[in-house]
Amino acid sequence: MQSVQRLHLFAPFCVKLCVLCRKNSTSFPPLWEKFKNNLNSIHSILKHYWGYDDFRPLQEDIINTVLEKKDVLALLPTGGGKSICFQVPTLMMEGVCLVISPLIALMKDQVENLNKKGIPALAIYSGMHFMEVKKALQNAAYGNYKFLYVSPERLETKLFLEYLPAMNPCLIAVDEAHCISQWGYDFRPPYLRIADLRKELPQVPIIALTASATLPVQNDICERLLFAKSHARFQQSFTRANLSYSVFQPPSKQNKLIEILKNVPGPSLVYCRSRKNTQQITELLLNNNINAAFYHAGLPGEERTARQEKWINNKIRTMVCTNAFGMGIDKPDVRVVVHYDVPDCLENYYQESGRVGRDGKRAYAILLYNDMEKQDLFSQIEIRYPAADEIKKIYMAAMNYLEIAAGCGEGQSFEFDIAVFASNFKLDILQATYALKALSQEGFVSYNEYFFKPATLVFKVDKNELHHFELQYPQLSDMIKGLLRAYEGVFDYPVTIHETLLAKFLQKPVVKIIEELALLNKYKIVEYLPQSDKPRIILLKNRYYADDFKIDNTLLLIRKENYKKRVEAIINYIDESKTCRSIMIGDYFNDKKIMACKICDNCINNRIDEISKKEFENISKDILEKLKTNVYSQEKLLELIQPVNKVKFYKVIQYLMTENIIYADKNGDIRNV
Repeated sequence: MQSVQRLHLFAPFCVKLCVLCRKNSTSFPPLWEKFKNNLNSIHSILKHYWGYDDFRPLQEDIINTVLEKKDVLALLPTGGGKSICFQVPTLMMEGVCLVISPLIALMKDQVENLNKKGIPALAIYSGMHFMEVKKALQNAAYGNYKFLYVSPERLETKLFLEYLPAMNPCLIAVDEAHCISQWGYDFRPPYLRIADLRKELPQVPIIALTASATLPVQNDICERLLFAKSHARFQQSFTRANLSYSVFQPPSKQNKLIEILKNVPGPSLVYCRSRKNTQQITELLLNNNINAAFYHAGLPGEERTARQEKWINNKIRTMVCTNAFGMGIDKPDVRVVVHYDVPDCLENYYQESGRVGRDGKRAYAILLYNDMEKQDLFSQIEIRYPAADEIKKIYMAAMNYLEIAAGCGEGQSFEFDIAVFASNFKLDILQATYALKALSQEGFVSYNEYFFKPATLVFKVDKNELHHFELQYPQLSDMIKGLLRAYEGVFDYPVTIHETLLAKFLQKPVVKIIEELALLNKYKIVEYLPQSDKPRIILLKNRYYADDFKIDNTLLLIRKENYKKRVEAIINYIDESKTCRSIMIGDYFNDKKIMACKICDNCINNRIDEISKKEFENISKDILEKLKTNVYSQEKLLELIQPVNKVKFYKVIQYLMTENIIYADKNGDIRNV
């Protein structure tokens, strides 16, 4: 540990030395020279690395504006090609692009894709050990890397700031930029630290990217990122010409879901609001011969990855999931997304439904609901935004649960089982969860429900003791040698290990690998900490005394009111039966140029509403003719007078009943008066 601390003391000196060497060195030309000399235009870069001949709408304008060193806000729909807007211009610039993203899976995916293209990229995310983070920062500062992906929490660490000057940042890309706005649907306090980074790099332009932000949120993004007055905004149309939106209130959601999936072939997604629902719906689909699997954040990381890969490769047709699934996945041939439960805002609905039809072919976004769900959404307002006194009560309870003394605790991290906590203190679990989220937004704690901490391992004996142990336990020798070959520095500090990769390397089952690692840990040869997917709470400040604890009630009330407006917007979307659904979505996101799509349920039904006099006479004549000799259910009548438009048929039935020409008896059969 002392050697690590000594190295850390030399870091500022090393950074300054590196910057000086970089300025004077000619023997190792920077990687950007390669791109600049061999691929001297954004079009040649696009063709060489992405294989496209042309940019999508607005991409070229955004890239050219970034190259002019202007701040940019880019609103591009899900699947609209946001990453190209900062990746292509970076390859025309000297230096490293800092990409700030809240999603570990998305970071890993983009880094992997860039490296496959021959573009060097790195990522730093939660769960990495200090020495791994330091090594990544050294590579970003001293190596020929073009991209460094980081979570916003990393920006203020002393280590990051020490290496920052040597990285020579040329661009800051803020992905999921709506997270910086307190008025948005997914506010994340660590994003506020990006403004401090801007103070460190005043000449470096920022590109902020998001798929969904209302006008107030757009303005808030620009203000909080300290955009210059000369900044540019680009908003791609929210129109998805090939996407048909529909909303249904069926008597049975289960039957309707099966009907939809049997009528629309191809890959599909079914979104649910609870983990329990994902499992139950999957079982329903399997029982009806629909190949399905469920996915939620409570599954082990390896299982989530395996199911995701199977769905992408069409080995699973339907993924039944919570909103934990889908971010960063670009599967172009998805044909239908069904929201089995009502989402709590149009932002989430638009993002999740936007994962279909990216190949440009006809696709369907279908929302199923019942009246109880609409009532539940309104009842959620009070639960999601507890009063300041309630938040204080839960804060004090959490500190007692963690046994933190007043004036202590800053920087400490704990596994936090919300169910046990709520049970111990007789709290409503939902209210406790949202109180902790409010405390996160106010900067008291960092609470992550789905914190992934990878496995770590370090040897606790010297090489001589290890040799004697191998002689005594030869059955563990392969494992020991595998660890030494696969992980550099494993004698000096805890390194992140991956049991699945070790299993492939040693050609053993994963279960056997974990068993042998546990044995080495038991014999105190190593310190092995298995991976954890458990929630964690990190104290960002020392525990307050009860009298000193204060929370901004004004901000709480504003956030509550904004949430209420989002709930009203999604319910209005459900209830509206005349306006084109694409137009409704466009209006919500300040895209006023959208034309009627002509393929959503409202557009289709409104066209059908225009029943001509002749059509009315023909349908009513057929109905009355059949009823002269018998009585029929509406369904049987419809069957007997085919071909006829179903909606028009029911409109005529309704009219004839209103005029007392026909009536329905107690069995529901239709009769002449």
